Amino acid sequence: MRVIVQRSKESSVRVEGKIVGQINHGLVLLVGFTAGDNSQTIAKMVKKILNLRIFDDENGIMNKSILDVGGEILSISQFTLYANTQKGNRPSYIAALNGAEAIKLYEEFNKLLESQIKVETGIFGAEMMVTITNDGPITIALEMA
Repeated sequence: MRVIVQRSKESSVRVEGKIVGQINHGLVLLVGFTAGDNSQTIAKMVKKILNLRIFDDENGIMNKSILDVGGEILSISQFTLYANTQKGNRPSYIAALNGAEAIKLYEEFNKLLESQIKVETGIFGAEMMVTITNDGPITIALEMA
C-alpha cells in the first residue's frame, strides 16, 4: 500500500464539474493498493497517518498530528502510484491491484479513518479533478507491506 500525504490548507475533488469532496485544513491522501495488501496493512497505514507529526506546534515546529489540530482528510484513490517506468516511456500498472479488489480495500481504509476523523473522498474509478493547496509544501510518501 502506498499513500502520498500532503498537508493542505484547502482542497477539493470534482467529478463531472461537481464538487464531491472538500476539506479546509488537513491532509490530502493519494492512495494506491497492490497485491498482498489487507486489513492489517490498512490498520498500520491508518495509525501512521493519524499520528504523523507534520503540523506546527506553538513554536513553529512540526510536532502535532492531524488529530491534535482537528484537521480533515481528503482521500483520493490513485492506482498510478504503482506505475512502473523502468522500461520504455509508457508506464505499466501491472503492480496496481485490480479495481474490484482495490475498491474494497479503499472503502475499508476510509471507514477506518472515519472512525477517528472527518473524511471526504473522490469517487473510485471516476475521472477526477483534484485541487490541492499544499501547505508548506509538505509532501510525504508512505509505504506499508
